[in-house]
Amino acid sequence: MKVAPLKGSFMLTSILGFIISAIYIYDINAKFGFAFSLVFFLMFVASLISMTYAPVEDDIIFRKKS
Repeated sequence: MKVAPLKGSFMLTSILGFIISAIYIYDINAKFGFAFSLVFFLMFVASLISMTYAPVEDDIIFRKKS
C-alpha cells in the first residue's frame, strides 16, 4: 500500500473545517453540518494515516537521486 505524504496545511484545514461545520453550519442546517463535519473528519483521518505511514522526506529525495 502506497501512502502519499500530505502537507500540514491539509491537517489544519480539516481541523478548522470540522470545528466551523460542527459549530456554525450545524446550527443553520443540521444535514449540511453533519455532511461537512463528516468530510472534514475523514480528511483528518487521512492526514493521520499519512503522518503514520508515508515515507520521510529525506527518503523521497534519496530515491529520486538513485
